[in-house]
Amino acid sequence: MSIITRFKDIMSSNINALLDKAENPEKMIDQYLRNLNRDLGKVKSETASVMAEEQRSKRALNECQEEMEKMERYAVKALEAGNEGDARKFLEKKGSLGTKLSELQASYQLASSNSLQMKQMHDKLVADIGELESRRNMLKAKWSVAKTQERLNKLGSSAADSSHSISAFGRMEEKVNRALDEANAMAELNAGPKDDIADLTAKYDDAPDVEDELAALKERMKNKG
Repeated sequence: MSIITRFKDIMSSNINALLDKAENPEKMIDQYLRNLNRDLGKVKSETASVMAEEQRSKRALNECQEEMEKMERYAVKALEAGNEGDARKFLEKKGSLGTKLSELQASYQLASSNSLQMKQMHDKLVADIGELESRRNMLKAKWSVAKTQERLNKLGSSAADSSHSISAFGRMEEKVNRALDEANAMAELNAGPKDDIADLTAKYDDAPDVEDELAALKERMKNKG
C-alpha cells in the first residue's frame, strides 16, 4: 500500500538522533511536533480505512466459509433423502466456493498485515508525540541555559580582553614615567656643577641689628613730633 511506503521513515525515525544533529534543538522540537501531528492525522485516516478493509475481508471470508458449510449440510440432507444428484450439485457448489475461499483468505491475510503495520505506525507516532511533549519544556529550558552560558562565556572573554588592555596601559604608564625621570636627570646633568659660594658667604654676613632699627625708628618719630 502507498501509505505504508509513504510513512516507512516514521517507523524507523529516532527522536534522539534527530535532536543530536539539530543546530537548534528548540526549533527542531517544535517543527518535529508539527510534522508528527500532521502525519498522525493522515495515519489515523489511513489506519481507519485499512482496518475497515480488514473487517470487510474477514466478513467476506466468514460468509464464504459459512456458505461452504451450508452446501455440505444440504448435500448430506440430499443423500439422506436418496437424491444423489442433488447432493452432487451441492458438493460441486462447495468446490467452487473453495476456490473463492482461497482468494478471500489471501486477501484477508494481506489486509490483516496492512492493518497491523498501520496500527504499529499509529502507536509509534502517538508515543513519539507524547515523549516530545513531555520533554519539550525540559529541553527548551536546557537550551536557554546553554545560550545564557554561551553569552556569559563571551562576556568573560571581553572582561579578559579588558584586563589585558589595563595591564598594557600600566606598562605604558611605567614606560612614560621612566622616560620622564631620565629626561629630568639629563637636564640636571646639562646644567653643570652648581656654584654655592654665594650661599656660603651669605651664611657669614652680619644679620640686621634689630636694636639699631628700633632706635632709628624712634628718632624718626621724634623728629616728626
